[in-house]
Amino acid sequence: MTGYLYQCELALVELAERSLDDPVVEVRMEVLDDVEFLHGAGSPSELLQSKHRRSAGQLSETGKDFWRSVASWIDALTVLGTSTSGPMPLLRLVTTQVATEGTFFYLLRGSPQRDVAAALDRMEAVAIASEPETTAEDRRKFMDLTPPQRYRLVAAIEISDGAPLMSDLDHRLARALGIAARRHGQAVLDQIKGWWYRMAVQLLERKNPALNRPSVSAQELQCRIEEITDQFAGQNLPVTQELRRLTEAETAAYRDQLVVRQMQWIGLNNRSIAMYLRDYHHASAQRSQWLRAFTITEQGLEEYEQRLWDEWDHISADLTDGHDQDSEDKQASVGKEVLKETMDAVADEPARLGSTTVGWIGRGTMHSLADRAGTAQEPVGWHPRFRHLLGQSAEDEEQGQ
Repeated sequence: MTGYLYQCELALVELAERSLDDPVVEVRMEVLDDVEFLHGAGSPSELLQSKHRRSAGQLSETGKDFWRSVASWIDALTVLGTSTSGPMPLLRLVTTQVATEGTFFYLLRGSPQRDVAAALDRMEAVAIASEPETTAEDRRKFMDLTPPQRYRLVAAIEISDGAPLMSDLDHRLARALGIAARRHGQAVLDQIKGWWYRMAVQLLERKNPALNRPSVSAQELQCRIEEITDQFAGQNLPVTQELRRLTEAETAAYRDQLVVRQMQWIGLNNRSIAMYLRDYHHASAQRSQWLRAFTITEQGLEEYEQRLWDEWDHISADLTDGHDQDSEDKQASVGKEVLKETMDAVADEPARLGSTTVGWIGRGTMHSLADRAGTAQEPVGWHPRFRHLLGQSAEDEEQGQ
């Protein structure tokens, strides 16, 4: 179990260490190798095998850890089609054990003593030996390669020995994230790791494609770090959208959307609807820009929306209690009050904790939740009986089809 957790946390550490120098690098897990680093839709630039041993000790030239890694790399290169030609990814073995001088491990470290030819000779000598039986198949797979293929493979291998144990990874991660000396460093670290384990579950999801994410980028990690550290520092999100009146064509484009029907159910006039659509339109554009620029993550937006939903839930429960049997005019009046109180409350809710946000972003985002009220998400509405009206509206649409 420690080995699996080590692989997961090592991927985060490695991504963090690359993030400042290579912000577009992406990480994925368990596709071609334990951990992979790539750029966009291209082939992986690095395949990483992680090996954690509680007691460090020395790497064994005949051990299963290494030869299974070699067999895995051969399979991966076959899939990539780079066994004989084309750019080779770096094939890296990160291990808590130590490479002893004189072994091919020592000759394949990223050091001035690196000697690919000598390491290949030593590997071939070990590979053709009759023992041990436990690695015979993997060693045979290596020797089945042509001499040029074996050289290409070995030249791409790098041994990173003496890696930190699981218990030491937090310190290395904190340094990579730049939070080691911060006052709230441990709290930030805990939140980053909590976020990362949620990302890891999605990276490893295979049965349900809708829940799988192909990779996580260094930009996304840096954005999440900023989101979390800003909770303690109070930095604001940039507002890049210019608030302006919508054209008649822009307003008309929303005519058939649920967000408009929600306002019509409580009797808002066209001027009020246009005013709220302005907030809705520009807030949607601003949130999209934040996501594109990695100023906030999707999870950060979901947390923001959940806080807005909670404000509405308190107000709606308080103001609509006991009004479900009132006249239509009275219910519409109550709905207007729910809308007004909600807009006032969410205008001051920051999109990122510890920051400030202009009021139209909160109001517009609240309307985006009202526009999604017919989905599987928690519904939002203004009319005391908006759930009934949603169902009735859905029935009318089905009959119209």
